[in-house]
Amino acid sequence: QVHMVESGGGLVQAGTSLRLSCAASGIIFSISAMGWYRQAPGKQRELVATITRGGSTNYADSVKGRFTVSRDNAKNTVYLQMSSLKPEDTAVYYCAAAKWRNDIEVPDYWGQGTQVTVSS
Repeated sequence: QVHMVESGGGLVQAGTSLRLSCAASGIIFSISAMGWYRQAPGKQRELVATITRGGSTNYADSVKGRFTVSRDNAKNTVYLQMSSLKPEDTAVYYCAAAKWRNDIEVPDYWGQGTQVTVSS
């Protein structure tokens, strides 16, 4: 079993930055891809960013150029650096991980979520 815990959410003003962290623990040797989803009120959960164990990344068009996903394999931690935040980035952000795959289209593990609120 894998346990994932996010941190770093909060209330910020538009145009500022915020960094989310997610630490994985437990039986983690099988984890390959990690990343982040978000869900705004009344909307479906959206895949935001993915990073493979080797460091390859993918982003949703809505965050390209503003968000950066990274990971520290030694610490089993994935990060999401968010810059130039917009009110439409307001959502609950979830970290996610997959076993033996280089995508998190269908994650095997989820974090509990952390709220990010961007005020205008």
